[in-house]
Amino acid sequence: MTLYLSLARQIMDQTSLQHLIQTFSPIEKRDAKRFLNSPFFNQRKDLIDLFELYCHAPDTGKVMAWQLVVGAETYDDQKFRLLQSYLFKLLEKYLSTKELLSDEASEKLALLAAYRKRNATDAFQHARKSLEKKLAYSPYRNGQFHETQFKLLWETHQLNYIQNPTDNALLKELSRASDIQYLSQKLRLICLLAAHQSVYQNSDRLDDDQSVLALASKEEYCNLPAVSIYLLCYNMLTEPDKETHFQQFKSFLISKSGHFSGSEMHGLFILAINYCIRKINAGQDTYSKQVLELYQIGLEKTYLFENDQLSRFTYYNIVAIGIQTGELEWVRYFINEYKNRLEKKFRESMFSFNLARLEYALRNFGFVLELLQKANYRDILLNLSAKTLLLKTYHELGERDALESHMDAMRNYIHRKRIIGYHRTNYLNVVRYMEKLIRLNLDDRQAVNAFVDSVRKEPVLSEKSFFLNLGNIR
Repeated sequence: MTLYLSLARQIMDQTSLQHLIQTFSPIEKRDAKRFLNSPFFNQRKDLIDLFELYCHAPDTGKVMAWQLVVGAETYDDQKFRLLQSYLFKLLEKYLSTKELLSDEASEKLALLAAYRKRNATDAFQHARKSLEKKLAYSPYRNGQFHETQFKLLWETHQLNYIQNPTDNALLKELSRASDIQYLSQKLRLICLLAAHQSVYQNSDRLDDDQSVLALASKEEYCNLPAVSIYLLCYNMLTEPDKETHFQQFKSFLISKSGHFSGSEMHGLFILAINYCIRKINAGQDTYSKQVLELYQIGLEKTYLFENDQLSRFTYYNIVAIGIQTGELEWVRYFINEYKNRLEKKFRESMFSFNLARLEYALRNFGFVLELLQKANYRDILLNLSAKTLLLKTYHELGERDALESHMDAMRNYIHRKRIIGYHRTNYLNVVRYMEKLIRLNLDDRQAVNAFVDSVRKEPVLSEKSFFLNLGNIR
């Protein structure tokens, strides 16, 4: 325990500065150096030197960093911490500036405010018309679009009011724009809370959700894409038994996708996909094709990616749904095509495991053994999934000795890793029911019926379909 705490403190001593720099991509490091070299933001060479040092040697200790950056002067901890603090704040300014410049609308709004404060009317009007044109031609009609519209109207009103205090013509338009901006943002939060409730079965509600829904349902708002999509989503989440709500949301989601940013579409697609998965988990297999279609569209439109990467959990789920729906050739294409979009540290293990799942579905058991025995699954849950697949493969091949040896090893692994909760119960049950299965007398119909009945009633067992398929029993 003492050693652990000592190591923890040592890691903390690396400082937030070093951790921040490690998150920078090579391009960001290049751009940050240019930022630091700008006299407008920084006039200290030692900050540039410290940044370059941490870029190339991120684990450099404080005393060594002082010697390399400051020189022969005796190490002063307070001065070095100040040096780190100055650099950290400059890098934060770089990140905030980078974010501002990545959003042209926000940049133009800031310019409008600057012109207004200088009472530069002609320049203000030119910038205003430019932003209005940009909004008119933008395909987006999401919450951010309406927020930009509101801010543009607000800047225009402020300038007009200075020039003519009796003119309040824009106030009514501002009021409606404010309502739309509020509704689009609040409805999104209401839907996220409803989605959370569907998973964790709690009754938390926003205090004003009913009044928000009533306002959003008015004719002047409900047909706006930024409002209507979340009304449809809310209906789907709060009345899950009415399939028409899901179909309406899905149809709108696909047909109006161009009105929303990629990140927003990512969240909306995940809500629709999770709805389908809950239906599948409840035994409604008809939703398998629905969710596969959503996955395929999400892949094609890149809505399922974050930072240009595909989550290993999404990769896993897509393979599972593809196999379940019998789209095995497409699954092979997907596994290979999107392998390199996985995070590098999970890439080979997820690729080999999911390819093994496909080969199992194709009954190419020799390939399954080859793929599983060569791979190194460091993630505990992935390791257990692989062990389960290997267990089923030994059973299919009739390798009784290998199967019994593997069951013992799998049980010992579960106990050794101190896996708790659902996963411990589930995988111990997998081993337990496999032991029952291989000892089952198939000529004893009463025993077979008792086994099937026990499997059906087992509350925690991920491989129910395998054990209930008596065609698998040798």
